[in-house]
Amino acid sequence: MPPPHTTEPTPAPGRPTRAQLDAAVRSGTRTALWTVLAGTGLALVKITAGVAGNAYALVADGVESLTDVVSSLVVLGGLRISRRAGGEEFPYGLGKVESLAAAMVAMLVLAAGVGIAAQAVREIRVPQAVPAAFTLWVLGGVVVIKEGLFRFVAARAGETGSRLLDADAWHHRSDAITSLAAFVGISVALVGGPELAAADDWAALLACVVILWNGGRLLGRAIKDVLDAAAPPAVRAHIRDLASAVPRVEDVEQLRVRRSGLAWLVDIHVEVDPDLTVREGHDVAHDVKEALVLSELPILDALVHIEPHDPAPQDPPVSQRDGSPARPTEAEASPTPGSPERAVERMPEGTGP
Repeated sequence: MPPPHTTEPTPAPGRPTRAQLDAAVRSGTRTALWTVLAGTGLALVKITAGVAGNAYALVADGVESLTDVVSSLVVLGGLRISRRAGGEEFPYGLGKVESLAAAMVAMLVLAAGVGIAAQAVREIRVPQAVPAAFTLWVLGGVVVIKEGLFRFVAARAGETGSRLLDADAWHHRSDAITSLAAFVGISVALVGGPELAAADDWAALLACVVILWNGGRLLGRAIKDVLDAAAPPAVRAHIRDLASAVPRVEDVEQLRVRRSGLAWLVDIHVEVDPDLTVREGHDVAHDVKEALVLSELPILDALVHIEPHDPAPQDPPVSQRDGSPARPTEAEASPTPGSPERAVERMPEGTGP
């Protein structure tokens, strides 16, 4: 007799399980800590250099870097909370905290863009001195460091599938864009003299367009996750293939997949032979769950429903498709020997009833 199925599938080497998802959260937490340290140092350098060099674009860039620090702290808190297992009050876990935190980071990006744009407009209307040349060196270093942080955090986001880390990565990219715009603007001001002293403010204003676009895109993705938007078609198709490959599964009737933090939650209806016993259907359900949870996809849990499989009904005869009665076949139309019809046919004339 085969051993009974267990509720929790046995972890397979190299495949995502609860422990491996926790490891991904720890990796994301370490990444956020590094960005907090780097962001704090860059913010202090930019604000100090901007004040000393009369470059508002650099000061605004430093303030925007402080929002990077805040967003990284949100990432830290969001990842730590989302890894907690669910209880009686939250039976599906706290994975949605990751999406909520991502929405908060996106709103910080939007707020930073609006704030920088408003201040840039005020500075454009007020005459100002030409920024100091040394600020270009500061901005050049900032662009390189911020782009490096973007690539570092984006790589970790790709490895873990974290929308929260992805939002934080694009926050660093937005900072790199504003720094690059400030570099161009200050360069123009230095070349053009006092008449173009506001060029760095115009550059900051144009950079805000990119920042606001990225913030809106990140916020939209986070809201979709909170509202349980459907998984991408490729993910759903792969899950269908995994379930269909399980022995005794005839078809997949219905499939719903939603994101929960770094993983997916699956609700699937599979069709089996209606003559299977309850125990056999129960075993098929566990086989499907194991195939999904132990796959290469980060599926945290799967709820499997068993449905009876009904073969597709055969098409009706062509003569019946318009509602008319079917014509009898030759065998049906020809009476058999000894039938009443044949007996009546052989009766002599005048002997009928």
